[in-house]
Amino acid sequence: MQITPSSIDTVKGPDDWFTGDVYIDTVADAPAPSRLSAKLVHFTPSARTHWHRHPLSQTVFVTEGVGLCQRRGGPIEVIRPGDRVLFEADEEHWHGAAPNRFMVHLAINEADADHAVVHWLEPVTDAEYGAAPPIR
Repeated sequence: MQITPSSIDTVKGPDDWFTGDVYIDTVADAPAPSRLSAKLVHFTPSARTHWHRHPLSQTVFVTEGVGLCQRRGGPIEVIRPGDRVLFEADEEHWHGAAPNRFMVHLAINEADADHAVVHWLEPVTDAEYGAAPPIR
């Protein structure tokens, strides 16, 4: 057993990965042979990831607020606390906060020597983001 005291600083998400203000807390970065990593990602209103894909898939679990997500070519979906979203391997997608709400999710990923955690693509445009359904 290993207990890691809460001493890892929150980091601001880089501008080449996100639009808007996003903050990341590391939850798990297990050493090999584990392939698991988990991050608690805090999105301010309207903040979102860029388009991206995960070679070994990604699961996000919404813990707070209201968010949006979309796979390339699909509709924008509203996500709320308790919702789990599985983005399949290499599925291009984005996720983030609704325009008027904060959103926090736990992002669970895998990587190994042959597969990166993520491949970042272009930003989600304001027009793409603005196509979201009304938030109720």
